Amino acid sequence: MRIRTALLALLFTGALTSTACSVEKPSDGGDTAAANCGTGKNFLIGMAQANNAEPYRQVMNNDVQTAAKAVPGFTVVVSDAAQDNSKQVADVENFLTQKINLLIISPNEATPLTAVVKKAYDRGIPVIVLDRKVDGEAYTAFIGGDNVAIGKAAGEFYAKTLLPDGGTVIEIAGLPGSTPAAERAQGFREGIAGNPKIKIVASQPGDWLREKGQAVADALLKAHPDVAAVYAHNDPMAEGAYLAAKAAGLHTKVKFTGIDALPVPSGGIKAVEQGRLAATFQYATGGREAVELARRILVDCSKDIPRTTTLDTMQITKENAAEAYAKLGGVG
Repeated sequence: MRIRTALLALLFTGALTSTACSVEKPSDGGDTAAANCGTGKNFLIGMAQANNAEPYRQVMNNDVQTAAKAVPGFTVVVSDAAQDNSKQVADVENFLTQKINLLIISPNEATPLTAVVKKAYDRGIPVIVLDRKVDGEAYTAFIGGDNVAIGKAAGEFYAKTLLPDGGTVIEIAGLPGSTPAAERAQGFREGIAGNPKIKIVASQPGDWLREKGQAVADALLKAHPDVAAVYAHNDPMAEGAYLAAKAAGLHTKVKFTGIDALPVPSGGIKAVEQGRLAATFQYATGGREAVELARRILVDCSKDIPRTTTLDTMQITKENAAEAYAKLGGVG
């Protein structure tokens, strides 16, 4: 509340600039703002977050805000769509009313957010799409992991290491309509294709949430008590599935994997290190990279902006969990 109050005061006094830095746009790109970038200026950045309930998104928000504090003149306001597409559209519209200089958005779903992202872009506001994609090309830059490759790496881990002799698998997917969910599912199927003895017997969405992942796993484990493993699209859902299996007395029989590998005490790396998950796969938040790109656009006035930035990943098992935790900056 104090941040929003201060922000409104700045807007009222005109301390924040209201025109975005000009970047390369299509020739029919609409009402492009005049260039107003450079050092010694104040810039308002709106970050439209899909939801703040996932630990991954909490870390992403922290990464963005921490990085922004190191850039003189940057003010970041984060909105929470709470997995509601219409709320996120309204959040972006509100940012446009506040005359933001740059938009960072991690869309709840691709298609419902495409039009409002295009609206911002066509007004000359640089748009950094983070983690999840939108349809079309109306944005300045995309930063995220290669979810197909991450899913494929998970599938290959199942095929070669976790279930080399085959077995049945339950998939707990992310939010339907989000690009990471579709891509992680696609990649996993590509990865297990090398081992025809592995079969996916059930797949249901857990919407990225631990509690829903636990509820879904509880129902699916009752229907498939002989399942060999649970492939979850993120670590919280994998942890939820572990809790469901533990309640059913199956946690020592069933193996669990996730994706994210957050270097925090409650994250997937520690879950691997402590034996609840067999593996997790790093999915960097991209928050710091987004702020660095914003700095290049707004402060350096750079037009040499990469259209796509693909973040690195790594496979984390018990053998390298402690090393990976330290390497990724984990504390505690």
